[in-house]
Amino acid sequence: MKKISMLLIVCALIMSFNKISAQGEAAVPFLLLAPDSRAGGIGESGSGLADNSAAIFWNPAGIAFLTGSEISFTHSKWLPAFNLDDLFYEYATYRQYIEDLNGSVTASVTYMNFGEFVRTSSNSPEPIGTFRSFDAALTLGYATKLSNDWGLGFNFRLIHSRLADKPTEAEQGKGVATSVSFDVAAMWRPEHFVVPLLGDFGNQFSLGINLSNLGPKIYYIDQAQADPIPTNLRLGLAARIFQDEYNSLTYTLDFSKLLIGVADSSGKRPDFYKALFTSWTDRPFNEVLKDVVTSMGLEYWYGNVEEGFQFALRAGFFYEDPDHGNRKFVTLGAGIKYESYGFDFSYITTDVFKGSENHPLSNTLRFTLSTGWGSQTKTTLGFPRGI
Repeated sequence: MKKISMLLIVCALIMSFNKISAQGEAAVPFLLLAPDSRAGGIGESGSGLADNSAAIFWNPAGIAFLTGSEISFTHSKWLPAFNLDDLFYEYATYRQYIEDLNGSVTASVTYMNFGEFVRTSSNSPEPIGTFRSFDAALTLGYATKLSNDWGLGFNFRLIHSRLADKPTEAEQGKGVATSVSFDVAAMWRPEHFVVPLLGDFGNQFSLGINLSNLGPKIYYIDQAQADPIPTNLRLGLAARIFQDEYNSLTYTLDFSKLLIGVADSSGKRPDFYKALFTSWTDRPFNEVLKDVVTSMGLEYWYGNVEEGFQFALRAGFFYEDPDHGNRKFVTLGAGIKYESYGFDFSYITTDVFKGSENHPLSNTLRFTLSTGWGSQTKTTLGFPRGI
């Protein structure tokens, strides 16, 4: 893709820190950012847990096991190492169970603000104006249970990226792009799972799969210079390790892979429906496996639903291969819940890894407020917080 202006290159450099795999593979990488504080505290793993409204991102099929309603808002100052007050991330979700539809309708709004930039020309460094830059997405979804053990979820997404507001000199594009994508996901959360000699492990674990951001390429100038959006496959496990009347401990594990095919000699990458297959075979398999990102976490809850007050402690680990992004960080988090109101926060640190003291993701904080009403089904993992 041709450059639009030097300022857009700055935007691209900032966003490149957020790519899941090798640099330059996909456009609008904000679609891959872990949006909520809860999953952010358990290593950015959530596709196997997926038992709140943020499941619309991690695994929309998890919402099929929920009833009632929920709304949440998340705020994060992004890449704090840059000390830019106007570089931030906002995320809002909503879910509503509708009995007549035998499932839940869901929605989310994602907004990444890059701030205000000064426009200059190639002939002079003098400012000739300013513009604001941002990425945004609106997601609508539906989740339903196929049986007591299986959930299915679908999302449709409208994507809008505004890197600039008008053409720069000889360029034809405006720095504005719009596209669409969809997700399809499944969740297996068995009510009964009998292991000989060990007993029934029903409602104690779940497995999830989410194929997200399936859609056409996005372009800012013309279709010949289009870039793929970040189609991503995520597999997840959640297992309740321990639970009694007041305590609960849950383990989560996610594997994710960006499904972007290798570029040909002209620099073009295959369309998403081809890359779903070619991204597994276009390189030696040991190289393909290096694309896989691993994340895991532990979530501990203390409290009792009937008494109204509960609190949570969380920790996690995120790992990416050194040749494919090299992100490694530890996450910490906590949450409190009083009746139907919840507050969660999470923290990323890379300081425990050699050479990562100045990593732009280090010291990232997320804050989430949520509330719900109605009932919540018995099949949620972790501590049965109820709504």
